Amino acid sequence: MTNELDVRWLDDDRHLISVHGHQLIVDQPASAGGGDAGPTPVELFAASLASCVAHYARRALGTNGGGPSVHCTWTMSEVAPWRVTGIDIDVDLPLGTSPARQAAVDRATAHCTVHNTLKDPPAVRVHSAVHDLTAAR
Repeated sequence: MTNELDVRWLDDDRHLISVHGHQLIVDQPASAGGGDAGPTPVELFAASLASCVAHYARRALGTNGGGPSVHCTWTMSEVAPWRVTGIDIDVDLPLGTSPARQAAVDRATAHCTVHNTLKDPPAVRVHSAVHDLTAAR
């Protein structure tokens, strides 16, 4: 199954992502010369992983009680090539979560699609071509 999304330049460092009927803006912070109109692509990367973990944790908690709270921190390389070098995710479960349910959460979060993709990275190909950007896609 192939999925797709489009990213269109708006101005300066702002880009509009269109995916599955949703749109969101990515930008760079003002400290990096951007307008801070949205999260950075790296922030979306970390958010993608953390929200995927949250999804699987919520499913494992079942329909009784609340959902998890997920906190994510990451570190960046200090030298080129620039990349994320470490990610830590803490999943806080509602008070009263049984040890058996917590074990179920631990098993379920191991199925996180984004995490599994990072453990077994896909082939990534980037191609550039000249197109009339005024034409609708």
